[in-house]
Amino acid sequence: MRIILIGFLCYPCLLSAQSFTTLKTTSPKAKQYYEEGRKLVFAGADQKALHSFADALKEDPSLIEAQVQYAGVLYNLGDLPKAEAAMQKALTLSPDYEPKIYYTLGNIQMKEEKYDLAAVNFEKYTQAKKTIPELLPKAQKYAADCAFIATALKHPVPFDPKTLGPLVNTPNSEYLPSLTADGETLVYTQRIGNQEMIYASKKVDGVWQKGAPITDFEMEGNIGATCISADGKTLVFAANVLHSGFGSFDLYVSELRNAHWSKPRNMGAPVNTDAWESQPSLSADGSELYFASDRPGGLGSSDLWVSRRSNGRWGEPQNLGKNINTPAGEQAPFIHPDGQTLYFTSSGRPGMGQDDLFYTRLDSAGQWSVPVNLGYPINTKESEGTLTVSLDGKTAYFGRGVVVPQKDASKKIDYDLYSFELYPDARPKPVTYVKATVVDAQTNQPIPGARLEYADLNSGKPLFTAIADENGQALSCLVAGKVYALAVAQKNYAFQSENFNLTENNSLQKPFLKTIYLTPIAAPAAAAGTNSTIPATEKPIVLRNVFFETGSADLRKESALELNQLKTLLNENPALKIRIQGHTDNVGSDADNLTLSEKRAKTVLNYLMKQGVDPARLTSKGFGKTQPVDTNDTPEGRQNNRRTEFVIIR
Repeated sequence: MRIILIGFLCYPCLLSAQSFTTLKTTSPKAKQYYEEGRKLVFAGADQKALHSFADALKEDPSLIEAQVQYAGVLYNLGDLPKAEAAMQKALTLSPDYEPKIYYTLGNIQMKEEKYDLAAVNFEKYTQAKKTIPELLPKAQKYAADCAFIATALKHPVPFDPKTLGPLVNTPNSEYLPSLTADGETLVYTQRIGNQEMIYASKKVDGVWQKGAPITDFEMEGNIGATCISADGKTLVFAANVLHSGFGSFDLYVSELRNAHWSKPRNMGAPVNTDAWESQPSLSADGSELYFASDRPGGLGSSDLWVSRRSNGRWGEPQNLGKNINTPAGEQAPFIHPDGQTLYFTSSGRPGMGQDDLFYTRLDSAGQWSVPVNLGYPINTKESEGTLTVSLDGKTAYFGRGVVVPQKDASKKIDYDLYSFELYPDARPKPVTYVKATVVDAQTNQPIPGARLEYADLNSGKPLFTAIADENGQALSCLVAGKVYALAVAQKNYAFQSENFNLTENNSLQKPFLKTIYLTPIAAPAAAAGTNSTIPATEKPIVLRNVFFETGSADLRKESALELNQLKTLLNENPALKIRIQGHTDNVGSDADNLTLSEKRAKTVLNYLMKQGVDPARLTSKGFGKTQPVDTNDTPEGRQNNRRTEFVIIR
């Protein structure tokens, strides 16, 4: 940046005991040389101007205006060490003559990477009584940046980036990565010339395979930032579609159906406006959409926003507020599947360069914490881009540009995709996933549209719902620290339950891969409107979220969630009759175990009766330890044997 210092001295502070001279008190010869230098600077003849200011200083070494101008021309000529020394000499002549000297000296030292010294001088400028309004916010930002850089360089964070390899990275540019929860699919943007396309790569045996464009749909325009949902079934991306859309860039959505992506549809209002909307990020359960926009109502040039989906409709986007957004620009949000950790870039916070990467966490009160800079060397002098973090929080993916010299001496920036191990302090909360396949217990055929309803077992609070695809499959992310109850249901089937305890230290070692068998309960006669009974089933349906106090038939409060689901099943199927069955492990006498199992089954029956279920539809039986489903030699096996279940009876 060229600095023209003519007119530089705006607020001279003439001291009673001066150690310098000014244009008013210097010799005519020195003033003449100075005026010649001014004219040469305006003419762009910096080298000649330098000689004129030098002549002025030979004539009068204390002429402060000439000293400042001499330093400024040295800066423009790129001689930073001499420029710094000359500016320091001006301050020696008078530390209070002109505050902008501190600002310019700070700029010089920042370019010399003397960040500690630069921070001090920028700070001195901000504390001056008279400053230039346009420069004050810049000086404040530079002071914070230099202080941060000085510390960050002394305390670098671990960073060892690895390229994703030649099958993904090409002579073209690849950037803006997004990852499915299982870590097996990576989508990203590839730019060929001025045209951007969405590409996808699959990981096989730990190696990313050759990226291929998603060609199921064509769009008349430019496709930008893309995110893929945690389950890999939804794409949300930004596009500038000719003769369509609301603004310069809008957000579009496409779903994976029968192995093909559907025709994209504009997400419409209120998500899109006539402004710029881009860089989307979907929460793991698909209920929140984070994105960047320069729409009205923001705090800066671009802000981060979130829209929440309710009853299938996206709500009015909310600005993420002053804890995250600044008067500068925030972009590239990535909400981790933990639902509590947000990564993004900002040019308005202390950092290494133009746009640094930050992370923030959602606290128990629903407020975002003060963002934390990811540190050096993850952040550099350059603008950083989107960061995507794997489900376990250990691996981050990002795009970084490398300057490639061209034959014509010009320079081209080529972006490639990299991964690196994210240091522990910056990792999100641990997350795992459930990949469930829902099938008919009799035919073994998939059950599309089955609902997988997750709840917090301890509080009974519903968390989210997943819908099985055409293959009966659904992937759901679970955050550590909770005990999850899962109820899988579909019309004309008995529900099936599962339990995932993620409060234990080893609960996230592997994802949960489950085949869930639903028992059909609708008889042809019943479907025709008769009062025929529903056929009996031989295989019991285990109530995995019904619990009793140790050695007792007293229900624990967590059991209400599942027993109420059983009540709903009975209410929705008035011809359904069931037998509730109790089982124990082999600890204790046979007689005590039999009695305990009978009492527990009876307790469940009584609970349902109190909820209004006709007693004629309910029976109960205890089996003690006689029907184990697992070994009694381990705690886990004994826990599986202690169970309550039901079977459908005639």
